[in-house]
Amino acid sequence: MTTVYAALRDRVLVCEDDDEEWTTTTALEGYDLESLAVSPAAPERVFVGTFEGGLQRSTDGGDSFESVETEFVPERESGFGGAENLESDAVTAVTVSPHDPDVVYVGTEPSRVYRSTDGGDSWEHRDGLTDLPSADSWFFPPRPHTHHVRWLEVDPFDPERLYVGIEAGAFVLSPDGGESWRERPEGSRRDNHSLATHSDREGLVYSAAGDGFARSTDGGESWDHPQEGLDHRYCWSVAPDPGDPDAVLVSSASGAGSAHTASSAESYVYRTSGGEPWERLEDVGLPTGEGVVRAELAAGTEPGVVYAATNRGLFRTASFGDDWERVPVSRPGAFETQAPRGLAVLGA
Repeated sequence: MTTVYAALRDRVLVCEDDDEEWTTTTALEGYDLESLAVSPAAPERVFVGTFEGGLQRSTDGGDSFESVETEFVPERESGFGGAENLESDAVTAVTVSPHDPDVVYVGTEPSRVYRSTDGGDSWEHRDGLTDLPSADSWFFPPRPHTHHVRWLEVDPFDPERLYVGIEAGAFVLSPDGGESWRERPEGSRRDNHSLATHSDREGLVYSAAGDGFARSTDGGESWDHPQEGLDHRYCWSVAPDPGDPDAVLVSSASGAGSAHTASSAESYVYRTSGGEPWERLEDVGLPTGEGVVRAELAAGTEPGVVYAATNRGLFRTASFGDDWERVPVSRPGAFETQAPRGLAVLGA
């Protein structure tokens, strides 16, 4: 059985395939969604970050959700961006450790990181992030008085090593689960939108950022920029082939306006393999180009399997992009005007 969780802007779609018949249910309608995470080691527990409703958690596979009663970022520090006593319930990033499903990290706006070691029942602020030297220069252009954690990723080989993407401002890593932080290593991107690792190769980290694609082979300590053939470099989502760490898909556009807004969208999906230049995927069954917002990508568990969500619907490839098929969700209209905010896959 395969379950796909798609966080749209205003709802979560839970798409399940049982004996090749897909069913779709909806949850959290009316919320302003930002992020989503689920672990195959605890498949009934689903976390969804929202902009004004904090962190939502399901313990029944998405059938129902409840608010996690923790006040993330209860108050901005006096003088932060000229604002005082401004409350925030924006949970912009969430991830579950691949080593232990009870270890969950949350990122917020303004940029803070929290950790739970009991599946979300209690939380601890991992402080010091905004004490980094570059923090005064971090800002999110639509709300330039602030910034946020856009992505969190736990290293699959080291349970204490945490990678953090700040939108916009820095790539940050912690070698000790958020006890300490190191920012802007050599070659790292500034506007990181998503990060990925690979369970078959230690030290490998990928970044899809507003200032391009980047790759690290030493656990984020240094980065290179294989860009040849990548004509659109406002990168949003990245997914490696589960069976080949040298094969990568990335969604991208020419800028934010053509990435996120359906009325002005023009986005594409690119692929690279074995160090070859990037190639744009066209005429393979996945809608791209004019009118299509940037894809949210999520790898399955089998080699070659990746899912993609855009405003044209949900799609799946079993050939790492050679051809795609539409997943027959029962609410296709839910996608039409939205840029998906999160995608997670359990099963193939």
